[in-house]
Amino acid sequence: MRILLLFTLFISLLSCSAKRDLENKDELLMKKYAEEIDTEDLKEHLYLLASDVLEGRKTGEKGQKMATNYLTAYYKHLELQAPQKYPEYEQTIPGEYFNLAAGKSSENVLAYILGSDFPEEVLIISAHFDHLGIKGEMVFNGADDNASGTSAVMEIAEAFQAAVEDGHRPKRSVLFLHVTGEESGLYGSRYYVSHPVFKIENTVTNLNIDMIGRVDPKHEDKPEYIYLIGSDRLSQELHEIAETVNREHFGLKLDYTFNKENDPNRFYYRSDHYNFAQNGVPVIFYFNGEHADYHRPTDTPEKIDYELLKLRTDYIFYTAWELANRSKRVAVDPK
Repeated sequence: MRILLLFTLFISLLSCSAKRDLENKDELLMKKYAEEIDTEDLKEHLYLLASDVLEGRKTGEKGQKMATNYLTAYYKHLELQAPQKYPEYEQTIPGEYFNLAAGKSSENVLAYILGSDFPEEVLIISAHFDHLGIKGEMVFNGADDNASGTSAVMEIAEAFQAAVEDGHRPKRSVLFLHVTGEESGLYGSRYYVSHPVFKIENTVTNLNIDMIGRVDPKHEDKPEYIYLIGSDRLSQELHEIAETVNREHFGLKLDYTFNKENDPNRFYYRSDHYNFAQNGVPVIFYFNGEHADYHRPTDTPEKIDYELLKLRTDYIFYTAWELANRSKRVAVDPK
């Protein structure tokens, strides 16, 4: 009997050791590929997206089309997959959907990585890339809103693709979704959930990035923070993952002020994650809060804190890596 007990204990210790080895390996890989997220690359993407040449990226207008071309060229360069229904990475949305003039369509940009173990399950990382266009003679460049989030998604995609090229494909599929029409009413994300590439019931989480390059007045003395909105609304497990990743790797101040049910700003309802949440998908909305240049022509690239943008992007990547590689999809709380 003693020999049997010792043997059982030995096997148990071996199993625990093997599990720790796998966890350590996964963490080392995560850290390795986070290095693909480059501060200068974030800056280069952002300066281009928020340049006067793109005329404020208003939905359906020339500047937004130019931004679409930049995004699709980027994903072709990275050799990410385009959805079968949208081989050019563009999900075209008719102009009448936005109440635009006839013929003025717009498009979401979609690129993805197919998962190895659970390819039917998908993590969506999103950001809107439209902004307010030109008013009078003033270009509304939208550097923080939302060239910052757009650039972050691009760099996170590059990090995941670098892992794939080295033979480390995520267990779940990851969709990089750049949506249009957010400023005029969350239209691009609403269209996507009505015309999904992956079934909505197979969408495990939406990580939505909307303004992460600046500091609001509340945090001027301690800028290493991020507002999390929605993380505990549908999945306590998702909320705990976000907390754990931050605690173990970053030490950011996670501010939940705008997550309160009685938040007068109602930010939970004001960005693209909300269309996923309405369909039962757990979400996190990453946000730096409003500042003096919000929705003004003074929201320009030189005002972005690029090191802080890199730090926040790393945090989102670590969270995405965890969600994409877990043995089980994140649990949705019972209603």
